[in-house]
Amino acid sequence: MAPRRSASPAPKTGVPAGTDIDAGTVTAENTGSEGRAGDPLMVMSVDKAFRVLHAFDSSRPSMSLTQVAAAVGMDKSAAQRFTYTLEKLGYLRKDPVTKRFELTVRSLDIAHHYLHSNAMLQRAMPYLMHLSKTTEETINLTMMDGTEIVFVSRFMSRHVLNTDVIVGTRMPAYCTAPGIAILSRLPAAEAAALVDRMDLKPYTPTTTWKRDELLAKIAKSAVSGYATAFEEFYHGDLSVAAAITGSGGVPVGALNIAVSRARFTPEEMEERFAPLVVAAAGSVSQR
Repeated sequence: MAPRRSASPAPKTGVPAGTDIDAGTVTAENTGSEGRAGDPLMVMSVDKAFRVLHAFDSSRPSMSLTQVAAAVGMDKSAAQRFTYTLEKLGYLRKDPVTKRFELTVRSLDIAHHYLHSNAMLQRAMPYLMHLSKTTEETINLTMMDGTEIVFVSRFMSRHVLNTDVIVGTRMPAYCTAPGIAILSRLPAAEAAALVDRMDLKPYTPTTTWKRDELLAKIAKSAVSGYATAFEEFYHGDLSVAAAITGSGGVPVGALNIAVSRARFTPEEMEERFAPLVVAAAGSVSQR
């Protein structure tokens, strides 16, 4: 996506500050896992450890033991054991003076291994670099996780002045070009079921968020082979995307080009860049 320019705030991910979560429940919204505590194969201590790590975000960069316990929904004794273990493993740091915990740089290790082992990302990299060089615009590779898209690679335009969109950033799929592109390659019933799980609301005056209009947009994108989002999440953001498919034609991600409304009209942007993302996404897709 293009840089944020006087935009409506992006939604926060993770567990909101002060929210108590049932320690016995695992959901996609708070852990990224579809498992449940009743699953006999689920190791709940692993789940809880990840919940502790996920509790830290930009609104809570550091927390006391009491705050960790409240944020994750466990008692203080359990929180102490988990924070102690994660500190010993190097994923948390405890300030010797304030006794507050914060994430360490080792938390990036899992992301690093993912970025260097994902086959689609490795296939896409030459095309992302080529588009970045030839267009000099912002080029992104995203994947779907639940009802959101996640940025897994990003080449910034030299025209970008300021942005808080980085690798790992999440956005609602329904108001982004990559999200619509991915949804458009799913069976209609499956796409509709995903839409029904989404918290549909307008982020800007031009957001397509009503269910029937959204499904019509997805169907239109399925015919055209690409999707657009013009100022639907950020003001001033114009984006066009095409889905990347894996074996059997299943969408596994999306490639998009994003530009500023100050430099292009939506019509100019679509005419110039839609063929490029369709060609690049087709080249990355598995035949």
